[in-house]
Amino acid sequence: MNIKIIAVGKLKEKYWRDAAEEYVKRLGAYCSTEIIEIRESRLQANPSAADEEAVKAAEGDDILRRIGREDYVITLEIKGKGLSSEQLAEKIDRLALEGKSNLAFVIGGSLGLSPEVSSRADFKLSFSAMTFPHQMMRVVLLEQIYRSFKIIRNETYHK
Repeated sequence: MNIKIIAVGKLKEKYWRDAAEEYVKRLGAYCSTEIIEIRESRLQANPSAADEEAVKAAEGDDILRRIGREDYVITLEIKGKGLSSEQLAEKIDRLALEGKSNLAFVIGGSLGLSPEVSSRADFKLSFSAMTFPHQMMRVVLLEQIYRSFKIIRNETYHK
């Protein structure tokens, strides 16, 4: 399976980079993992709603260019469907059985995802009704993907 994580913004702090690198390394036993960082658009001070929409649109265009035609796209959205770790593992396992071997997870920037990116999603996943920093969310997502593969293989990590 090929996992692509498309994320707006860079991991600035070393502890986030170290954590993400550790999970990418662990995932190597189960899948190919690619991290694609999209440049975060800058907002001027006191932006208007139109300025914010322009930023989301620009980031969205960049995200959409990185999604392949054959990718099964899972966006992380507050209004998405919440799954337990076991349910996420079942979903990943089911997708593999259906021949969907290219998964693209998308993490938006501080303003969220553009409507075009959201509408491209095959599945909208919510980790919580709360908002998290995108740096933290990338590490949490990597950990949950790793946990999913451990669950699928009935290995002990998830207990």
